[in-house]
Amino acid sequence: MKTRKEYVKLGKTLLATAMLGTLLFVAAAPPAHADNRAQCQARIEKAEARLDEAVRKHGENSHEAEDRRRDLNAEREHCWRENHAWYDAHAHAWHTERDWEQDHH
Repeated sequence: MKTRKEYVKLGKTLLATAMLGTLLFVAAAPPAHADNRAQCQARIEKAEARLDEAVRKHGENSHEAEDRRRDLNAEREHCWRENHAWYDAHAHAWHTERDWEQDHH
């Protein structure tokens, strides 16, 4: 039969194991949703700035502008898959509908 000291020691060991498991679980968790959104916002802002620059330098319907539009849409799609939202840098707003093909400007 186990003594009281053995039960206390077993209890402490189980508690320490549970705490360590919890710590490892939290440390291995994916990045927070807010971090994903901030990264998406930054990537979309850069892509929109590159598109604006291409339009200024080469024209609205230029090959360069079309390439930058494609890049911007790829960033929006990436953000949509991660967050079910996309950022409009011109309007400084998040959209919860997958409607970036429509003209928002």
